[in-house]
Amino acid sequence: MGKVLMKGNEAIGEAAIRAGCLNYFAYPITPQSEVAEYLSRRLPEAGGVFLQGESEVAVSYMIFGAAAAGARIFTTSSSPGISLMCEGISYIAAAQCPAVFVNIMRGGPGLGGILPSQADYFQATKGGGHGDYRMLVMAPASVQEAVEMVMTAFPLAEKYRNPVMILGDGLIGQMMEPVEFPDDLRSEPSNKDDWATNGMDTRRSDKRNLVKSLFLDPDQLNRNNLALKAKYDRMNREEVRYETYHMDLDYRVLIVSYGTMSRVCRTAIDNLAEEGIDVGMIRPQTLFPFPVQQVHDAAQKQSCVHVASIEMSMGQMVEDVQRALQGVKPVSWYGKCGGDVPTPEEIMEFVRTLL
Repeated sequence: MGKVLMKGNEAIGEAAIRAGCLNYFAYPITPQSEVAEYLSRRLPEAGGVFLQGESEVAVSYMIFGAAAAGARIFTTSSSPGISLMCEGISYIAAAQCPAVFVNIMRGGPGLGGILPSQADYFQATKGGGHGDYRMLVMAPASVQEAVEMVMTAFPLAEKYRNPVMILGDGLIGQMMEPVEFPDDLRSEPSNKDDWATNGMDTRRSDKRNLVKSLFLDPDQLNRNNLALKAKYDRMNREEVRYETYHMDLDYRVLIVSYGTMSRVCRTAIDNLAEEGIDVGMIRPQTLFPFPVQQVHDAAQKQSCVHVASIEMSMGQMVEDVQRALQGVKPVSWYGKCGGDVPTPEEIMEFVRTLL
């Protein structure tokens, strides 16, 4: 199949089906409701299951149950909806069940607005729910990349037996771009017989599988958390993904930006180059694990005098940028979080002020 023009939300739904996921439980919320609308029609055609829960809280526990039984499962929501799911996500992570969550971010806090935002960075990368848990978090910058990340998320969730989140924004969900669905990203669910509650008869086994997050013995709970930490440490070693732009130049400013905001930064960087101002950019494709070493190394370039975190938030990723640099270069933040997207001209003016 060649490229087709699709809205981001609909492409995300189709990508899950093409990846081999036929189970989708969700609750509608702007600006991602088209995923549910699309899959309510498309999943029955593909032989799958579409279920609208009575709330996001209910959906998170439906996902927990399906994932614990070994089903390949995913959901989509937007910022306040993800907040309601966070308790369930903590349970899923603690019980080591694979599941995929897509957050098409909107402005906040509270009800905020329905326009694009990147203000859920902390929620996605630092936990969101209670306890010591992490999700592997990927951030697409185009509809095509959203498709590929969704298709990649399922085997990653099963590899680590852990929730994976795709962190998009209202622009990703609502824009239309040509996309294709790579056949090589379709995958079969990994073997789950050694842990899933899928029935001893099904497994032809006399061993009971118990999926739980409750450990009343403190030593047991500590061991479970140590096992989880070892898994997150492995993610840090093996799953860092990023893209660079104009890094072969003697850039004076290094921009760190992700998602659709990075696309605006590309235009600003190209325009600044015409003025004789060289700027480089690192775009994290994984927000957890964050490309700490790569950002640190890029800032060490002799020509670089300043690092800028540019994001649609009040300054969240900037803390990870500061952590990566450990004070070797000054770090500044620029952003907005009301639904207005910073323009290339605004970014260019900000870079000039740094110089």
